[in-house]
Amino acid sequence: MTLYRKWRPQNFSQVIGQEPIVRTLQNAIGQKRVAHAYLFTGPRGTGKTSLARILAKALNCAQGEIPEPCLACAPCTRIRDGYFADVLEMDAASNRGIDEVRELRERVRFVPVEGRKKVYIIDEVHMLTSEAFNALLKMLEEPPEHVIFILATTEPHKVPATIVSRCQRFDFMRLPGQNIFDHLKHVVQDENFSAADSALWRIVQAADGGMRDALSLLDQLRSFSGENISEEDVNRLLGSVPASQFLDLFAAIRSGKPEDIFSVTDRFVELGVHMMQVLRDFLQFARVILMHLAGAKGDIWLEEISRKRLTTLCAGLSVGEWREALDHLAKVEPQVAAIELEPFDPRVSETRRMV
Repeated sequence: MTLYRKWRPQNFSQVIGQEPIVRTLQNAIGQKRVAHAYLFTGPRGTGKTSLARILAKALNCAQGEIPEPCLACAPCTRIRDGYFADVLEMDAASNRGIDEVRELRERVRFVPVEGRKKVYIIDEVHMLTSEAFNALLKMLEEPPEHVIFILATTEPHKVPATIVSRCQRFDFMRLPGQNIFDHLKHVVQDENFSAADSALWRIVQAADGGMRDALSLLDQLRSFSGENISEEDVNRLLGSVPASQFLDLFAAIRSGKPEDIFSVTDRFVELGVHMMQVLRDFLQFARVILMHLAGAKGDIWLEEISRKRLTTLCAGLSVGEWREALDHLAKVEPQVAAIELEPFDPRVSETRRMV
């Protein structure tokens, strides 16, 4: 079983980084004030469908509608395994037409077979057609008492206002990097393999706030590296470069000499690293520099020797100056994207065509 499936949260206490949403749902269950429809929005891999399943367990647990499902009874285990008749998950990306929603409307009328509540989880709900949304609206206006709808989406602006107004909306946030790092550390220890802290921090950066992406990448790296994952392994798999080379690029920028910058960036090209990936990674590294200048703990993933070098390179540089430099750097990204569409000319290096 893949890591992200094995380590998927099974009850409210295991959900990471979404405490306000968890607390609100638990209070609603305890106070018998569960809404008939919820809209879960947020980036991918932040726990939307996992929390929807947990809510379904809490409402159908054999011990009653409780703020924390027992995970041991038949309803809890059957919902976990996807075999519970009264919990239906529908992927709107592949079932987006009115016929699928009409079929759903026919099922809604029937009372639960195994549990107390019928829970319908519609993932990527923004993919439904206009006709399907109209049919769904009819169900949300006057749903039976035994039915709960949970709509999940990464693009809430595409969901009609008439649908949103009939749901309780919860916005899932990208998970803090420290939370993802701590969880990955726990997974590595429990699974009995090793990974360098610097490697885990590179995974955290690549995951961009998504726990599922972080666990998937960790699983992929375990297959790639074996039982001992290093930062170099992460960089090789992602097509990225080590932090030490970004420090070289930062030093070249600080020198103000174009030849120094070309020397470093040409080195990236010789390594076969994708320049768009280099730019994206350096923009993340630039944020670390900005946090370092502001006195925040943004360089936690750097090794001690790199932190000392970063401190030296930042001497005499103000936050305002670096923010201005970042504005110019951000404007380079569309230029790099345009260059990638040009015919390749072996007589001109990639970095020099950027200038």
